[in-house]
Amino acid sequence: MSAMASKPDITTAVAPAGTETTTSRETMIWVNGEMKPKSQAAVSVYDHGLLYGDGVFEGIRVYNGKIFKCQQHIDRLYECAGKIYLDLEKHVSREKMVQIQRDCIEANGITDGYIRLVVTRGAGTLGLNPYLCPEPGVVCIADTIQLFKPEMYESGMRVVVAERPKTPIECLDPRIKSLNYLNNIMAKCEAIHLSQKLGITKPEDQLLEVIMLNTDRQVAEGSGDNIFFIKDGTVFTPPSDAGILEGITRRFVKDTLCPALGYPIEERFFSLDELLKADEVFLTGSAAEMIAVREVLEHTDLEVTATHTISKGEGPMTKALRTKFREIVTSDNVPED
Repeated sequence: MSAMASKPDITTAVAPAGTETTTSRETMIWVNGEMKPKSQAAVSVYDHGLLYGDGVFEGIRVYNGKIFKCQQHIDRLYECAGKIYLDLEKHVSREKMVQIQRDCIEANGITDGYIRLVVTRGAGTLGLNPYLCPEPGVVCIADTIQLFKPEMYESGMRVVVAERPKTPIECLDPRIKSLNYLNNIMAKCEAIHLSQKLGITKPEDQLLEVIMLNTDRQVAEGSGDNIFFIKDGTVFTPPSDAGILEGITRRFVKDTLCPALGYPIEERFFSLDELLKADEVFLTGSAAEMIAVREVLEHTDLEVTATHTISKGEGPMTKALRTKFREIVTSDNVPED
């Protein structure tokens, strides 16, 4: 694309835990057909993505310069757009959407990083009518990300059972990766506020994720991650009907990593009590990758009611799965399918 004729000299750096991105120079961002420096990247205040959270997005990993599971992310993006009655393909072809990502990777000198691909309904009126937005908005950010400190992947993390349940499928299907993330954010606030109330200062002891239950009190997912548990050599994860986003990393664990290691994998509903009796628990997500859970706290109105130790750190099967994951994503054959 013509916007790529002059590539800026940009050096990326690994972000410290708790921050999302950092660069020594301004990140270049694709916004509605133009590549712009971060300080100049903006959307209309009439964009329905801003006014109503009306849109969809993808969080995608880059490994060795390759877009991990690119095709699956693109397929999900377009499927989710269709589910909110946004005919994305009419405006931007799938091939062009992939090229936008590659251009952003090149513009920012990314070898290992993270892409945030956002599609909004576009600029319209102050009313709700989405059909008064003639053109969808497309924003693509390619930068670095680190959610958790590296040592936490071996020591495991502490999580909180959220009091706030998942939005029921009948109200807003969580399988649509929409810009409506307030349900998840409010649940995550519980963990953050509980950390503050308990006066936790050590990074490794902070409460950084939650376990969200659906309205039937079955385990669903985290605020931004899928959930797995291991019991007696079998790996379990909730089915999509539990009210979860069908994560791309979740699918990779289920369809590729477990079979590669000979681990039986089963999708089924399960309660919090069953999860708490697991031998190992881990979370998956594009940003988090795979991380073990060592302890689960329950609370009522930010008063801890129970603390459950799952393991002393990353368990043997979780470690084997994560090792296999890292082996694949650091190889010369990072899968883009």
